[in-house]
Amino acid sequence: MISPSLPADLPTVAGLNLGSLILAAIAGLAVMLVVFGLSSGRGGEVDDITRRLERYAELGDSAETRERKPVTPGELLDRFTDSLNGVLARSSRTGRLTEELARADLKLKSSEWVLGVLAAGVVVGVLATMRFGTPIAFLPSPVAVWFISGFVLRFLQARRRKKFDKQLGDTIVLLSNALKAGYSFAQAVSTVSRSARPPIADEFSRATREMALGISVDDALNHMVRRNVSEDFDLMVTAVQIHRVVGGNLAEILDTIAHTIRERVRIKGEISALTAQARASGWIITVLPLGLAGMLEVISPDYFNPMFHETMGIVMLAIGGFSMAIGFAIIQKIVKIEV
Repeated sequence: MISPSLPADLPTVAGLNLGSLILAAIAGLAVMLVVFGLSSGRGGEVDDITRRLERYAELGDSAETRERKPVTPGELLDRFTDSLNGVLARSSRTGRLTEELARADLKLKSSEWVLGVLAAGVVVGVLATMRFGTPIAFLPSPVAVWFISGFVLRFLQARRRKKFDKQLGDTIVLLSNALKAGYSFAQAVSTVSRSARPPIADEFSRATREMALGISVDDALNHMVRRNVSEDFDLMVTAVQIHRVVGGNLAEILDTIAHTIRERVRIKGEISALTAQARASGWIITVLPLGLAGMLEVISPDYFNPMFHETMGIVMLAIGGFSMAIGFAIIQKIVKIEV
């Protein structure tokens, strides 16, 4: 068997043949797609409502009108991402990824997020290949970027959830006042969607649109609970659903829940202020050695290479990493106080 060979006169980048860089990029993309496919699985619930609405939205323009319009690069990108959405919709992972993006308040399609992560992985892989002088350095880069994107997504979700919880007490008071004014619960939800601020206004607006499409109030509230993992909001929804079954003064119940949530938010703020120094110390102690090691590896590789190539250096790195992980876990356990 004759193995394929690349032309020898291809330009070089940082001492590497351009063909090697291209092969490394293709291999890295293949590894990235394999990892995504393994994490996706088959079957599961797919967002059929969204896909059907998008299909009906395209019926506004006739085929002749669409053919006359010039195709812009943005439209080409939209068509490509829509096609990729159709492929990704076959996996249960895509539906979960759509919910994760909504929880992080990212107005992106799942295909756009995947393409962005792939592009970032390719860029990081090329930079790693140029830095270390071997195409093998490209292979772990897309996978590392994919896992890092998961941490970024969870960070954005946590930040949005904090903003949601801070606004929840005032929102429940607004909901209670609307009920006292004689509005129905659906009308009160619509009032909150117009009067509140994002992100809670966006969630109530979405619930209002769902109820306008014929979804029941209980289902719309359950969808909100699934999109926003919040114990306080779950408590409010549970109270509303119990009231719809047994009756009672819902406005008074909401006032009591709002007072409880406000006190909980106040106590959490005091605890966060008291434990800020300990949390910052834990992060600094953990990140500082890693950052210093990375800087030394980039600035002076010969100085830090013995830590990776000698037995004693590897043992020291393992002991240090284990100790830092244990210390960080203990600090986080100490400063994490449940309210």
